[in-house]
Amino acid sequence: MSSEIFESHITVSKSAIDDMNHVNNVTYLQWVQDIAKKHWETRTNHKIRNTFVWVVLNHSIEYHSPALENDELTIQTWIDHHHGARSERHTKIIKNDTQKVLVTAKTMWCLLHKETLRPVRINEEISTLFL
Repeated sequence: MSSEIFESHITVSKSAIDDMNHVNNVTYLQWVQDIAKKHWETRTNHKIRNTFVWVVLNHSIEYHSPALENDELTIQTWIDHHHGARSERHTKIIKNDTQKVLVTAKTMWCLLHKETLRPVRINEEISTLFL
C-alpha cells in the first residue's frame, strides 16, 4: 500500500551546521516536516488544503551518518499506510555523491478538519492522491 516516492533536493547551508560542524538534528527534523508539507501541497488543490490540515503525533528518527556544509542531499518521502485519520510517512535523506543514507525517519500524522481541528477519516479522494 506504499505510495510513490516524492523527492526534493537541497544543498546544506551554513545555517544548518551546529557546533560539531555537521547538520544539527533539529534541522533534519525540519527537513522531514518540510518535505511532507511540500508533498501534500503538490498533490492537493486549494479546496482540499483549506478543508484539511495534518498534525504530527510522533516522529522516530535514526541518524546514520552526518551531513556537512555544502553537501548535496536528496530527501525522499512516501506514505507507507493509513488507517482512520492516521497516516504513516517515511523519509530518507541521502547524500548524493555517495548515495549513502544519512537519516531515516518515520512520522505518524493525523488528519484534522481545518475548521474544527477534530480528527477526520482519510477519505478515498485523499488516499488516491498518495497511494
